[in-house]
Amino acid sequence: MRTSGTAVVLDEFELTGRTRTHVAPLPGTGCTLQPAAGEAFIALRRAAAADGIALEVVSSFRDFDRQCAIWNAKYRGERPLLGPDGQPLVHAALAPDELIEAILLWSALPGASRHHWGSELDVIDSAATPAGYRARLVPEEFAPGGPFAALDGWLEQNLARHGFFRPYTTDRGGVRPEPWHLSYAPVSVPALAALTPEVLRRALLAADSLGGRELLLAQLPALHARYVAAVDTPARQLSG
Repeated sequence: MRTSGTAVVLDEFELTGRTRTHVAPLPGTGCTLQPAAGEAFIALRRAAAADGIALEVVSSFRDFDRQCAIWNAKYRGERPLLGPDGQPLVHAALAPDELIEAILLWSALPGASRHHWGSELDVIDSAATPAGYRARLVPEEFAPGGPFAALDGWLEQNLARHGFFRPYTTDRGGVRPEPWHLSYAPVSVPALAALTPEVLRRALLAADSLGGRELLLAQLPALHARYVAAVDTPARQLSG
């Protein structure tokens, strides 16, 4: 990892989650982030608290092995699969191509998860969570009438001033919208540019246990374009 102006540049192993040299635990948050992203999140959380919102991190840094375990469990039918409408799918009824698409709609390919970079956070508002309620991280929770509707509006108004944006707000035919997913631009924007299909290919070639690996490698340029590169970008000038 190195810095270039305000941007943070990750090396190939950091980009693909195969090392932790670019991240560190963030005290008092229960999450692990790239240090600049961590500082920015603390400021964001402080601003949210001033407005009565308690930002709670559900997920932060995730390494390659963890992403691979999630992928393989879904590939083997050990974890639920959902279609584009969020409805359950029957694993045994899916052809190999359909199975890969079903996984990629909601879970990143190992080596291609933005959570590898230490710049990404999945958040909820614990102050708005009803007693006994377990957040599911589905779009309906952030829609009008959902428990996190106020959080959704607050994030829209306040993310940019702290250097964050939401990469999955628009349905671009790949990953489903994730209004809970925050991204720290000074790390994630250069990381996305650096994560080329060839960098991803080298990570997958080293993963002997990855389910469907040969089919993934055969389709990698198209999968990269649809499920890695097709994201929303910062909509306006970001200031840290």
